Amino acid sequence: MKVQRLTLREIRMPLVTPFETSFGRVTDRRMLLVEVEADGVAGWGESVAGEGPFYAPETVETAWHILRDFIWPLLKGRDFESAAEVWGTLEPIRGHNMAKGAVESALWDAEATQKQQPLWKLLGGTRREIQCGVSIGIQDSVEQLLEKIETELAAGYRRIKIKVKPGWDINVLERIRSRWSDITLSCDANSAYTLDQVEHLRKFDQFNLLMIEQPLWDDDIYYHARLQKELRTSICLDESIVSARSAAFAAETGACRIINVKVGRVGGFTEAIKIHDLCQEIGALVVAQRRNEAPADAAAQIDAKVAEIAEIEKQIDANDGGGDSTQAAS
Repeated sequence: MKVQRLTLREIRMPLVTPFETSFGRVTDRRMLLVEVEADGVAGWGESVAGEGPFYAPETVETAWHILRDFIWPLLKGRDFESAAEVWGTLEPIRGHNMAKGAVESALWDAEATQKQQPLWKLLGGTRREIQCGVSIGIQDSVEQLLEKIETELAAGYRRIKIKVKPGWDINVLERIRSRWSDITLSCDANSAYTLDQVEHLRKFDQFNLLMIEQPLWDDDIYYHARLQKELRTSICLDESIVSARSAAFAAETGACRIINVKVGRVGGFTEAIKIHDLCQEIGALVVAQRRNEAPADAAAQIDAKVAEIAEIEKQIDANDGGGDSTQAAS
């Protein structure tokens, strides 16, 4: 595959309803789409970087800059046997996984088109159907949250994950469990707590949760290992896992029992597959998730290779069409 062209486009998509986490509320999304042309075939990817550096350090602006000024010069005119080889070419660029993942995923898409295969099959997937869960943001009231949970259960989602933060956690979980005692329930803190709140975090054990996701600092593994020893509830690491190496470190130190794999966060499908294979080898559970991507990228990320031992969770409040601010870079 000879890389011939890279086109960057930004679109803006309003959310049907706001999505709130412990670090803020989002009402619309700026999305950076990447189109790569290789041997005359187009492939699409997306940078999952946000509008601001709150979930992760990268933003739409930084991803655009890295793609245009550093990644494109490395890839322009290069010939690859497969998309899996691209990661090695991008290794000299430190960090910026969301920019790397956008172009790497686009090349996987182009390769799948060239070989006339579904992407999931090219990635090594085996399943045609998987169970799905849903992630529900912080609401204006507990009653509103309960209504959303009821709606999603009725729609067929098998797992419910809610966002939590101090002041919106124990009381909310109590209300949920009093109404649905047997649903598969998780919570996601997005680094809202610190280790000195361990006594409070022990209270989560009473709710029979599948997991509590990223309770401590976004870049931490060591203190999560200390916290996991204090909790019956399994910790899932999300923001802390940026590579197969960090996943191995987390597993070896006992920092978590579950690893969240977001393809864009770890730099693309090649690294995501490595994390999947590592977890399969050691018997850890993988949760494959996505953020509020555009529909095309979301479809690409339903990766049946990961789905062999994973659940795919959608972000509630699907994007409501429309886009603007189309730009291109050669």
